[in-house]
Amino acid sequence: MSRALITVNGKSDRERASAWASQSPVGTRIEFKKPKRTIPQNDRMWAMLTDIASQKEHAGRKYTPDQWKVLFMHACGREVQFIPALDNSTFIPWGSSSSDLSKAEMSELIDFMHAWGVENGVRFHDEVAA
Repeated sequence: MSRALITVNGKSDRERASAWASQSPVGTRIEFKKPKRTIPQNDRMWAMLTDIASQKEHAGRKYTPDQWKVLFMHACGREVQFIPALDNSTFIPWGSSSSDLSKAEMSELIDFMHAWGVENGVRFHDEVAA
């Protein structure tokens, strides 16, 4: 087995992970991660990014929700680099993906985006009706 993933949902998953670890050859890498971000968190993030993109500019220009995501990920301390496109016409963000964030990390990102939005006059669509 070259790759495997177990989401721990109970005792049998822990036992299976333990068995795999005890039988793994020297040099095997084992990674433990906190629970992954949820679909509702992801939906909320994209709704907020869309609201921000439609209402705000940064450095004198409008940005797409994807571009705003990179800005917020960087602002929250996630590694983001910009590498030149193959045709050298632009730069492409490279680094952490929001899909790899834990529930807690995603909550921190959403909280930061909300605080930034409030500070910068963004009206989030889910708060307009409230």
